[in-house]
Amino acid sequence: MRRPFLSNLCKPFVLLTIVAALLCGFKAAPDVAELLGWSNHCLNRYYDQSAESKLKKLELTLTDDYFFRLRKTYQTGKQEYFSMKMHSFDDLDYSGSPTAGTLIIKTKADDIIVQTYNDRLGNVDSMATQLNIPVKDMDVEEVDSLRSALISLKQAAEAR
Repeated sequence: MRRPFLSNLCKPFVLLTIVAALLCGFKAAPDVAELLGWSNHCLNRYYDQSAESKLKKLELTLTDDYFFRLRKTYQTGKQEYFSMKMHSFDDLDYSGSPTAGTLIIKTKADDIIVQTYNDRLGNVDSMATQLNIPVKDMDVEEVDSLRSALISLKQAAEAR
């Protein structure tokens, strides 16, 4: 019986590739559900509500249809709503110290929808290129990890 020539050459290569991957700590990229779960947990855990005076309720969510949404409801009834598609995400910066600072979510163009409701000055609809999120007790590694997760979510949104 004749054995295929290629299979004999491929076996050692495949085996070496598997061993190298295991030795290098190869891990498959996290899926979208893991990225969304971790990003939502991170954003809500570190959000500094004490930086917002008279904030009654906060809703901060990255959705499975690749939207970033932030709704702030104040004790006066005023609401501020921010929304953007993740494919519009450009970068995440941080300003501050490890104990308190601001996450700065950036887009290249005016891609962040900003709406206010129940404001005594009137309801306003506008667009923005950045969104500032006050955070506390967030170290550099967590900021970098969140940035990487948001970049991966942007890539997943673009691939859709």
